[in-house]
Amino acid sequence: MNYTKILNFALNQPKVIYSFVLLLTLASLVMMPNLTIDTDPENMLSSDNAARLFHNQTKQDFNMHDMIVVGAISKKSIFTPDNLAALKTLSDQITNIDGVISKDVLSLSEVDNITQEVSGGIRFEYLMKQAPQTQAASSALQLAIKRLPMLDNTLVSGDGKAIAIYVPLTKKELSYTVAELIRSYTNELTIDLDFHITGLPIAEDQFGYEMFVQMGVAAPLAGLAIFILLWYFFRNFALILAPMIVAMATVIIIMGTLIGMGFTVHIMSSMIAIFLMPIAVVDSVHILSEFAEKYKPGANAKEVVKKVMKHLYTPMLFTSITSAVGFYSLLLTPIPPVKIFGAFIGSGILLAFILTVVFLPVYLSRLSDKNLNKLQLAIARMEQKGRLSSSLEKIGVFASTKTKFILIAAIAIFALSALGVSKIVINDNPINWFKADHEIRVADKALNAHFAGTYDIWLVFKETDNSHISATKEFLINFQGLKSKGLEAKALETYLASKENQEQLFSQELLILLDDLTFSADPSFEQELAELYKLAETSHNQNKLFIQPDMLNWLAQLQLAINNTDFVGKTNGLVDIVKTVNRELHSGEAKDFSIPTSPEGVAQTLLQYQSSHRPDDLWHFVSKDYQQSLLWLQMTSGDNQHTTKVVNWVKNYIDEHPAPVALDIDWAGKSYLNIVWQDAMVNGMLSSLMSSFVIVFLIMVVLFRSFKYGILAMLPLTFTITMIYGLIGWVGKAYDMPIAVLSALTLGLSIDFAIHFLQRARELEKETGSLKTALTAMFQEPSRAISRNAIVIAVGFTPLLLSPLVPYITVGFFLASIMALSALVTLVLLPSLMMTLSGEKLEAN
Repeated sequence: MNYTKILNFALNQPKVIYSFVLLLTLASLVMMPNLTIDTDPENMLSSDNAARLFHNQTKQDFNMHDMIVVGAISKKSIFTPDNLAALKTLSDQITNIDGVISKDVLSLSEVDNITQEVSGGIRFEYLMKQAPQTQAASSALQLAIKRLPMLDNTLVSGDGKAIAIYVPLTKKELSYTVAELIRSYTNELTIDLDFHITGLPIAEDQFGYEMFVQMGVAAPLAGLAIFILLWYFFRNFALILAPMIVAMATVIIIMGTLIGMGFTVHIMSSMIAIFLMPIAVVDSVHILSEFAEKYKPGANAKEVVKKVMKHLYTPMLFTSITSAVGFYSLLLTPIPPVKIFGAFIGSGILLAFILTVVFLPVYLSRLSDKNLNKLQLAIARMEQKGRLSSSLEKIGVFASTKTKFILIAAIAIFALSALGVSKIVINDNPINWFKADHEIRVADKALNAHFAGTYDIWLVFKETDNSHISATKEFLINFQGLKSKGLEAKALETYLASKENQEQLFSQELLILLDDLTFSADPSFEQELAELYKLAETSHNQNKLFIQPDMLNWLAQLQLAINNTDFVGKTNGLVDIVKTVNRELHSGEAKDFSIPTSPEGVAQTLLQYQSSHRPDDLWHFVSKDYQQSLLWLQMTSGDNQHTTKVVNWVKNYIDEHPAPVALDIDWAGKSYLNIVWQDAMVNGMLSSLMSSFVIVFLIMVVLFRSFKYGILAMLPLTFTITMIYGLIGWVGKAYDMPIAVLSALTLGLSIDFAIHFLQRARELEKETGSLKTALTAMFQEPSRAISRNAIVIAVGFTPLLLSPLVPYITVGFFLASIMALSALVTLVLLPSLMMTLSGEKLEAN
């Protein structure tokens, strides 16, 4: 069925069309209550991504949690009885919050002091079980913390003016709720301290809350802005109601479908409504403009609509397809939320096209003569006296007569923009999604100025030495030999059968089974069982890599080297526990702040530590089989550039200073995941841009049936993309997620103006027999329609500039700029190129 038949059916069955649109909209609206917000950057990676899997495995292996950081800052020393009493109260309140893992809360009142017993041995006692009553006791507490490397500059700032509480959560989705509750507690404290809350989980969760609010504000504001603008253009409420219905129906249907299909609303998909609102009215503006020009009082509105649609259907179809292709290209990225965004925006554009070419003609054909006459008068008045008309005529003369100047200037600007593109820096940080004066940003700046850093990444070590393979093989051969001699060992056979992973063969359980077997077996096997036990014991001890002194000394050197860099505040790891306990087991002086010289000595320090009030803290830094270890790096910035420097520096150091044994070394933590998905995004966006660029070019060649015009159609968007990204490079704006997505938006939207311009110019050239005459006519109604479209889309995005969230502001500013620039390039560069290629000249008036 071709479009003419569809149009005739629609015009003859208006109630069917109205009912269908209404029912589809209502069905989609019903889905809205199922909305689920998701702002977790971890979901920027697919569920089977290797880095994401390792991150989550690390959290499980070392019992690590997402944490928010609560900081209290004093203008002078924070170590006063009143301040410490207030912080003790706050800590107690925090540990009782649902969703907080109380046993892992890090605060002065929850951690241990490690000291020597007067009679010898080591003593673990709560650092601040009760708040000090005197200034002397408060100062003594400050000195005690200086002796504990795990706490110094982590819980207490180096200048003694700030104290932090680290709050681990059962689920990161609770961050905003927990933070709000903590804020209510701090507001009740009558103490002269500045309280701040920061950390990536709270930044992400609070962004989700504010994003939800923004969704409810920006889209209606965009609709209002477009409505006012359409009123200014057409001065007819009944008329402009049609494109508003198309836009609202498109947004509701697409968002309802997204939610109904079970997709969460991520930072990307939260912008679908604000994107579709202005884009959905683009075709309507073309139709209204041409309909207003062609309709004369007394004419048959239905017949005028048919003529208008016959003329505009093909260019609107191709502009919709090319715009959709630009967004569908995002499906080539490896980032799920970006794929969803691209898929639903692309589908929304096609839906808006269908609604426009079916619903709008029906609506126009049924308008009263009174409304149609008012429309015609409004358009005539605007075109005769408006500044837009006179400005476009001047642009047309300039573009057609100053061709050499325009082309030379365009080449120079393009070269300058290309240089700017080379200066682009890839960087992102969820904290920077908020404005500089937002409480999250203020807290981030304040706490990172005092502490070693509220951002963290985890460096995980695991032995890659395969020496266990030969030991396992020897053990199994010897055991089979004993069985062949008649040894009965059912329990041991069951144990061996349960060990699919031979790396886990040698364990304390195996030693116990062998020891029991020695007593129960025939005495003739005693010597051979003793040798088998010795082999298992030796292999078991060797498997405990991270109690070996040479391994721990290497880790200590690595920590020292990292701590001496400028981009890591401090490191925390197993070495700090071992050194601290070893010091107190001996003299209590700095000379014994070292790694014991034997594995047994290391094991003794760890055994002692497990008698503390927080024995499980050990397992944050070493696995229970001592075959893996985690190093916690604290940083004062979560920028991707910062994290990448750390990762690269550590790699270079380890390459130059290899570990005593071969190690598998990998990274985890939120800051690290950010650089992983950023790299994936950049490469994915580049691939999607290149592929969609080729597809759009081929579509242009098919549309115009001309290779030359296909190239001409691509020039404005090529110029616009290069110029926008060149500007980004020159002004130093970081290439982040919103900026990356703009490439697809630019490609999808910038081509629209070129299609309409070239299609209409070719038609006019055929009618008049002269390109010069055709271009003169182009800067009448056609250029006004293009300009109105650019203005409508640009204004539609301007409400985003009022957002408190930086990604929305970025998108709003750059998309408005893209629309203005691409329309200007189309109206100036294309006529100049066409005149140059044709050889005709247009005289200036």
